[in-house]
Amino acid sequence: MSSSNTTTITSIGAPNRRNTELALLVFAVAIPVFAYANVGLAKHGSVPAGLLGYGLGLGLLAGIAHLLVRKFAPYSDPLMLPIATLLNGLGLVLIWRLDQEPVLGAAMAPKQLMWSTLGVALFVCVLVFLKDHRILQRYTYISMFVALVLLVLPVFFPAVYGARIWVTLPGIGSLQPAEFAKIIITVFFAGYLMVKRDALALASRRFMGLYLPRGRDLGPILAIWAMSLLILVFETDLGTSLLFFGLFVIMLYVATERTSWIVFGLLLSGAGAAVVGSSEPHVKVRVQDWLHPLQLASNGGVTETAQSMYAFGSGGLFGSGLGQGYSRLIGGIAPKSDYILATVGEELGLAGLMAILLLYALLIERGIRTALAARDPFGKLLAIGLSGAFALQVFVVAGGVTGLIPLTGMTMPFLAQGGSSVIANWALVAILLRISDTARRPAPSPAPSPDAEATQVVRSQ
Repeated sequence: MSSSNTTTITSIGAPNRRNTELALLVFAVAIPVFAYANVGLAKHGSVPAGLLGYGLGLGLLAGIAHLLVRKFAPYSDPLMLPIATLLNGLGLVLIWRLDQEPVLGAAMAPKQLMWSTLGVALFVCVLVFLKDHRILQRYTYISMFVALVLLVLPVFFPAVYGARIWVTLPGIGSLQPAEFAKIIITVFFAGYLMVKRDALALASRRFMGLYLPRGRDLGPILAIWAMSLLILVFETDLGTSLLFFGLFVIMLYVATERTSWIVFGLLLSGAGAAVVGSSEPHVKVRVQDWLHPLQLASNGGVTETAQSMYAFGSGGLFGSGLGQGYSRLIGGIAPKSDYILATVGEELGLAGLMAILLLYALLIERGIRTALAARDPFGKLLAIGLSGAFALQVFVVAGGVTGLIPLTGMTMPFLAQGGSSVIANWALVAILLRISDTARRPAPSPAPSPDAEATQVVRSQ
């Protein structure tokens, strides 16, 4: 009598959490729809006529993105897409609310909706065609070249509002190449530091508790510092230079685990900002507005920074209500771009502002968690770099609007008016989802061995 005893080895992975993502997307669409209705009731006393179209449009974009994530990145993080959808939806509502103020110029919400649609389309393309994030490592030095071209391009176009950060294309309008350059330069930094991290981690001597890097290893950080200064001088773009240099220092610290790089980075950035801030007129004006916000502006009124502070102060804890604030007093297009957080603070209050900032913090945390879960060093550096770039942009914009640092002219991701920003940040989220999917995907089952099966059959007889 013979008996058989077979064992099958299977891989049991974590659940893909796509149903969780779908449930969160329902709330991510419903909240902006209710906010849209709230604005219409506050401004006109009736539900806006475009409510159904807005809700269906936002829901369709979110649904398409979810279905393609379910198909092409089934094990990716379930929170990133709902958070991005919620922020983008609230941004569209805030821009439409400001469009109701005639003094703020032409309506921008329809164009922002078009840019958001293009952003979701790019999000889908990244997920469909980027099968593995490690493919990007092959283009390390090509990425550096493309990023430098994008950063230099605005020099050849006229300045707008005192800064050379836009490129005007016929039939398309103005674009900010720096928004796309931040993603491409992160690919270069990740590939470069993965190869050079051992050399950069070596220390020559110890001074005041810090391990000083070798002199020849200071070259990369000095080169990046010089390039950020050139951007600041020729383009008068404080935000991009801070983002560019800060991103490299963050990734350098993560790659080498040397605190000394952070110290050197802070010293160099502080020295560069002090020199340029005291000599370059456009940057100097912004520094003076930050230091003396209540002084009279060139138009005879108070500065935009002061108006932003008034908006936050009048909002109190719970705000005046959507559609019932006075952000139009800031003037120009600033309420829709640089100072859109002032509208949040005035009409949603401190509670609403903290909720928005917590959404950003949660999205950044999921990016960092993706970096920790990544199985390859390139993926870890790329995820932490993209998360760091996103975090830096949120910090410099929120810090400028609230008066913590000088205003930089960058746009709040997903929330503020700006086509380049919303398209680039949708692509950033897509890359993070691709890395997350690779990190959380269960390992395949091992192939059965014919020798093992033959041995097993002999022993069971």
